[in-house]
Amino acid sequence: MKAVVLESAENPIVVKEVAKPVPGAGEVLVQIKAAALNRRDWWITQGKYAGIKYPTILGADGAGIVAEAGEGAESWVGKEVIINPSHNWGDHSEYQGKDFKILGLPDDGTLAEYVLVKTEYLYPKPTHLNWEQAAAIPLAGLTAYRALFSKAHLKRGDKVLIVGVGAGTGTFLLQWAVAAGAQVFVTSGSSEKIERARQLGAAAGVDYKAQDWAQELKHLAGGFDIVVDSALGPDFAKIPDLCNPGGRIVFFGGTAGNIPELNARPLFWKQLQLLGSTMGTQEEFKAMLQFINEHKIVPVVDEVLPLADAKTAFEKMGASKQFGKIVLVNA
Repeated sequence: MKAVVLESAENPIVVKEVAKPVPGAGEVLVQIKAAALNRRDWWITQGKYAGIKYPTILGADGAGIVAEAGEGAESWVGKEVIINPSHNWGDHSEYQGKDFKILGLPDDGTLAEYVLVKTEYLYPKPTHLNWEQAAAIPLAGLTAYRALFSKAHLKRGDKVLIVGVGAGTGTFLLQWAVAAGAQVFVTSGSSEKIERARQLGAAAGVDYKAQDWAQELKHLAGGFDIVVDSALGPDFAKIPDLCNPGGRIVFFGGTAGNIPELNARPLFWKQLQLLGSTMGTQEEFKAMLQFINEHKIVPVVDEVLPLADAKTAFEKMGASKQFGKIVLVNA
């Protein structure tokens, strides 16, 4: 089968023929129709991710048809599925256990014609979505769902700020929050992305490159009940002042650097919560799909490319030119 292989540090994205896996007991082989990229995949190709091993087939997100099954999994053959890439979460819903892993490293992932998966991580593809839209959901959708609902306890009428709306998680955060009845504001370094966010239901947005972006948000919204951030970096110090009393600040990434020195007094005086989050549980994945089906949400797909053009897709992600998800398909 064809696959996108992390071959070496010098040659990290190679589309090549590899052996097709054989499912064992409780496993199936999913014929991948579409698979989406995540920022995680790009960081792996840059050598900046823990536990990198060569060779590995990349990709956490995928949707397809169950083609073969091992013992005890025969009933899945022929079914249209999406895959939960959050594996071995553990016994505690509050945090992942020591055996937790994400599909696509260390186990071979979805950027291939077939992927091997345990049946416990299979879910029916939402019928209102095409393959590309369904493939866009798993990692970013789950991360956004846990951040908003399990961590920040989003409720109708909350004012939400999404820092950096253009990425896959950013667009899902926006869609989840709007569907749940929140008033959503966004930041982006692109006026085009802010306008697209408005088309998806954002009340307003500001350019985070502007010197007075925080003051402008304060003027527009007054204050926020929930702020979700995936960048951290120097501007994170301005976020506590933007929060309403009792506000929740959730973060799940640090692409702009560490949390800077900040004035902690607003944290305790306004009773703010600073909440770290990563991926999500099986229960959250199931709840997310119910939410998608109930609200008939259609994920934002930026561009669809053939698997053979994987390098082009990774280059676009590296340049942060996308709004929503970049998806690869098998012809």
